[in-house]
Amino acid sequence: MISTAGAEPLGLYIGGQFTPALSGRVLEVRNPKNGALVGRVAEGDKADIDRAVAAAEAAFPIWSGLSGAARGDIMHKAAEILARRLPEIVGIEVDQIGRPRREMTAQLARLPEWYSYFGALARTHEDTVPPFGAGYLNYTRRVPLGVVGHVTPWNHPLLILTKKVAPSMAAGNTMVVKPSELAPITPLLLAEVFKEAGVPDGVYNVVPGFGATAGLALTTHPAVRKIDLTGGTKTGQEVAALAGRNLTRVAAELGGKASVIVFPDTDVDRAVSAALFASFIATGQTCVQGARLLVHRSIHDAVVTRLVARAEAIRIGDPQDPATQMGPLVSARQRDLTEHYVRIGLEEGATLATGGARPEGPAFDCGFFYRPTIFTDVTNTMRIAQEEIFGPVVCVLPFETEEEAVALANGTEFGLAMSVWTRDLARAHRVTHRLEAGIVWINDHHRIDPASPWGGFKMSGIGRENGRVAYEEYTQIQNVIVNLTDAPFDWYADDNVEKRYS
Repeated sequence: MISTAGAEPLGLYIGGQFTPALSGRVLEVRNPKNGALVGRVAEGDKADIDRAVAAAEAAFPIWSGLSGAARGDIMHKAAEILARRLPEIVGIEVDQIGRPRREMTAQLARLPEWYSYFGALARTHEDTVPPFGAGYLNYTRRVPLGVVGHVTPWNHPLLILTKKVAPSMAAGNTMVVKPSELAPITPLLLAEVFKEAGVPDGVYNVVPGFGATAGLALTTHPAVRKIDLTGGTKTGQEVAALAGRNLTRVAAELGGKASVIVFPDTDVDRAVSAALFASFIATGQTCVQGARLLVHRSIHDAVVTRLVARAEAIRIGDPQDPATQMGPLVSARQRDLTEHYVRIGLEEGATLATGGARPEGPAFDCGFFYRPTIFTDVTNTMRIAQEEIFGPVVCVLPFETEEEAVALANGTEFGLAMSVWTRDLARAHRVTHRLEAGIVWINDHHRIDPASPWGGFKMSGIGRENGRVAYEEYTQIQNVIVNLTDAPFDWYADDNVEKRYS
């Protein structure tokens, strides 16, 4: 087992071995609750990315040459090993990003399901035999792309990484991972899981580093066949443009500004519980955060009153304490950005119903804590209603009619996720079908499953994670057309026989 707190930094993981960066540089990972050192990790750059891609290229014939059943067996074993190591991994994940243990435990407990699901898909996925005509056999093969690159964020370090690794690995690809410099430790721990499970050396490589160096090198490497990125919309646009020079495929799960739409037949307490969960889970640091609460005007005041009271009762504190309900933001930069948007909201004329400040007390002095914040009197044109904040801030907007609710919900550049709350089944589906979002929950929020496609519309990204579609997007189709007849064929013969061209 690798150490996370010793004097020696964790190495890059290349070709089945932990190794220092060629530059000798290291990253320090700090705990956002108090600034304490969590661990030191080698900082990779272009030279290290080149090494990792070469290792992945060397491993590709080995891994892709295995049958889907063989890859599936290894992935099922990885799921078992990961489940066994979760208590250790949860603790490190909490220390890296400050998310409460109660949340992180629940989230990471699901991860083995991804390896089991995609392992089963590797074993059972069927190719096709399209019709072609008499005398021919026409079939397709889905073959892996080759070396793929995964660029992952800090907010869900292992969940988002797993959503990329599991389908790409199942399909027979090899990979290089560039995790966030804020949360690189658990992606390195995952390498140990794969090693023990029997994944061949070089299939999974990890190069922590910064976007401008390691990230740039990975997204522009000519041997990388696909880049799968989760990050901000601006970053996604830049990566897609860079990768396009090599005609590298790109999948990108980008920004969001999710609306939670509450119709008047929803119980007020249920609506408030829904809004709290959607808005403040992970301290609001999630792309599907319910940042916009759209409430029918008839229950608006009751919902706001109860929501403010419940938000003020959320227990902020040490994320390792099981009783803590909200931890710190991940960094000073993220807290500064949240405070910046709170000032913008006040300048725009919104009313601060609660929050808008750091919690007081010695327990919070050295961390990046911020109180749950609720704005009312918000219009849809305000920046706080349009731009992704990635912090514990929710804007409440009233609506009168179903038409207005749909227009408000669709009135942003984003389209990742939304939720609809109503007892009216017909309305629920009618509204959902008009929403411009890749994911819509009815009477729920934040739920995910390895079999359920995940991705956005509009400026929230391209491509999909999860499900059969994710597996297939890590493959390319080869069409094989077989002539089954022995009849002679000579296009240029002057035999007065009508020739078939197509």
